Amino acid sequence: MRAAELVVECLENEGVEYIFGIPGEENLDLMDALIDSPIRFITVRHEQGAAFMADVYGRLTGRPGVCLGTLGPGATNLITGVADANLDRAPVVAIAGQGSTHRLHKESHQIVDLVNLFAPISKYATSVREPEVIPEIIRKAFKVAKTEKPGATFIELPENIAAEEVAEGTPLPVQDPLPPWPAADRLAEVAALIAAADRPLVLAGNGVIRAGAAAELDAFATTLSIPVAMTFMAKGVIPRSHPMSLGTVGLSGNDLIACGFGRADLVLCVGYDMVEYHPERWHRDSEQKVIHVGQLPAEVDAHYSLAAGLVGDIGAALSSLTERLTPRADNWAAALNRAIQDENQEHAGDDGFPVKPQKILWDLRQVLAPKDILISDVGAHKMWIARMWQAQAPNTCIISNGFAAMGIGVPGALAAKLAHPERQVVSITGDAGFLMNSQEIETALRLGLSFVVLIWNDAAYGLIKWHQDRRFGRDTQIGFNNPDFVQYAESFGARGYRVEAAGELMSVLEEALHCGTVAVVDCPVDYAENMRLTERLAALTCPV
Repeated sequence: MRAAELVVECLENEGVEYIFGIPGEENLDLMDALIDSPIRFITVRHEQGAAFMADVYGRLTGRPGVCLGTLGPGATNLITGVADANLDRAPVVAIAGQGSTHRLHKESHQIVDLVNLFAPISKYATSVREPEVIPEIIRKAFKVAKTEKPGATFIELPENIAAEEVAEGTPLPVQDPLPPWPAADRLAEVAALIAAADRPLVLAGNGVIRAGAAAELDAFATTLSIPVAMTFMAKGVIPRSHPMSLGTVGLSGNDLIACGFGRADLVLCVGYDMVEYHPERWHRDSEQKVIHVGQLPAEVDAHYSLAAGLVGDIGAALSSLTERLTPRADNWAAALNRAIQDENQEHAGDDGFPVKPQKILWDLRQVLAPKDILISDVGAHKMWIARMWQAQAPNTCIISNGFAAMGIGVPGALAAKLAHPERQVVSITGDAGFLMNSQEIETALRLGLSFVVLIWNDAAYGLIKWHQDRRFGRDTQIGFNNPDFVQYAESFGARGYRVEAAGELMSVLEEALHCGTVAVVDCPVDYAENMRLTERLAALTCPV
């Protein structure tokens, strides 16, 4: 067989369903080999979209998403999405064609050193220089991508190598490591520290979702009456309606949830990754004890010195701690939970126009089922989603907060619909982020997919305006003009809707969700709420 056919056989062995990418001259043999494969190639309109699709697919399924580009500009277009996956801890395998090995040693058309370009933004980057090593390279790329902390890997496949005949080659068995069982002496040490604390608090990170330990965390928090704060990327790890849930940390050092960290005498970090929210923002002082529970040892940081660490299977660790500890009678943060819940409902009936961010999120929550999926692009809307979206299940709110790359919204929604065709999918994006990858609407329509893109329209880079206004009291170079988003959607063959009054929003969302195709909803947003929130938090009085 050709080396390219062996690559495809190895990808099939890894259980790959989709490859997102664009054909190119240097991956002709690989594209030809895919014709006879059950793997479905999704031809996208920009390689960045392909990488974002692989990124979100990997986060939602736990299986590496695969993206493909050709050499030179095709490969470099993958970089932003690959970097996003690597810092968001999403398993991704990126593959790029390359020119013949006979011209890699000299200056040549479209040749750049791809392995060294991708090495800093991936866990493993290599080039195939001999067809016989393909099974080892593919197996290693997938194993490394999935292993904690998950991330991106990169394979360069030169065109002459892909076309070579290989006498024999067999995919290697799929063998992924299991996390170790938590050590008994460490369990006893951690249990003693929790038992001695007056006001313990859990900080749950995305690692809990990756470990499939949401049920164990729920049981731990419920049995022991210990409140739980979540990072942006752990939203929904316990339901927002849970009496122990304090919602999401990360917007401001003086938000309501920060009151919980200010009062806690022990913070139990479970599946926490400091790329999600730096410990300097929440670790009050040296008197506040910190415990790390994860599948890997804690990172080194001056603000993350531990009283104890517990390395191993997160679900097993939480279950063992629950069994060892005596249930507590009261939730010390109950008043804080009520204050956060009251604020979430404050604007439910608001009829102001443009529509307030809080109202948009409230109405959207009413029309989506608990396990429907919200994809957040990056911008001011991301901050409101992180703070106020009522996520009720793990992996139902996907926020890019490691690399935080704009433009993930539309391709992310496409990938989410492929991963979970039985669920409704909504992407919330700003008008700026939308136009970065809106071309993938055509891809979604070609695939016959249906999802909603809800644009928060303010004709500006709203998050940067917020920062400028807060810091300097004025802003600069943040405004722009938009196309007519309804006509723009319809030009693709999608459905377009425009919200012209707050009272229309819920009915428009209902219609868009059930129109049977891609729907784009243009919703003017009142970002005056950004500075109002800043002023409100500055005057905050903690309820605990």
